[in-house]
Amino acid sequence: MAAGGEQEGGCEHYRRGCLLRAPCCGKLYPCRLCHDGAEEHRLDRFRVAEVQCSRCRLLQKAQQRCEGCQSLFGEYYCGVCHLFDRDKKQYHCDDCGICRIGPKEDFFHCSKCNLCLSLSLRGKHKCIENVSRQDCPICLEDIHTSRVEARVLPCGHLLHKTCYEEMLKEGYRCPLCMHSALDMRRYWRQLDDEVAQTPMPTEYQNMMVEILCNDCNARSTVQFHLLGMKCTNCESYNTAQDGKCKQPAE
Repeated sequence: MAAGGEQEGGCEHYRRGCLLRAPCCGKLYPCRLCHDGAEEHRLDRFRVAEVQCSRCRLLQKAQQRCEGCQSLFGEYYCGVCHLFDRDKKQYHCDDCGICRIGPKEDFFHCSKCNLCLSLSLRGKHKCIENVSRQDCPICLEDIHTSRVEARVLPCGHLLHKTCYEEMLKEGYRCPLCMHSALDMRRYWRQLDDEVAQTPMPTEYQNMMVEILCNDCNARSTVQFHLLGMKCTNCESYNTAQDGKCKQPAE
């Protein structure tokens, strides 16, 4: 233990000075994630009632400080989630039902998305009912209780921030609805120039095609081009061919 009774122990997930006694199997683990990685069942954090001090080994009720040696189990402790950790400006959100990393004053709970979001997104994001209860479409793991920050896409869908960053290495579209996941307007203007400077072969110059825009869902008929076909409604090139190519009537 560090001087002053501060905790030094824990695991790769949390820094804490105690072990949780799993209510399901009675085994001792540093945290619920360590338990779930080793067992074939999951630990219910809300049912944790006992912890063991890492210093004096006293088994006792879940609390912030050891009743035997007075060691601090965690700078932060939540009596609902039984979360012990170093101070990261955490707070318990009653609406989410779990603890979040704050500071609290920088976040608000969106009741429709059912998730705490940055204040910068208040009134500036598209809401989808209970979207936080859906798994990340890239890694297929839980978003609501994940320790990884969630990224809200313009379409309203959520990805883990790390999954979002990996996705951008391969593409720019939401894996669920194909809507552009970031502002592409600057790239669309560059594509305008490339299309203008790249004439199609003679047999394709008057070819028309029906397209569906993934960004605004509008349908339009435009001139076919191998580099991309621009939506006439929102000027996005995030489009898909929605019919056969055809020559205009003579």
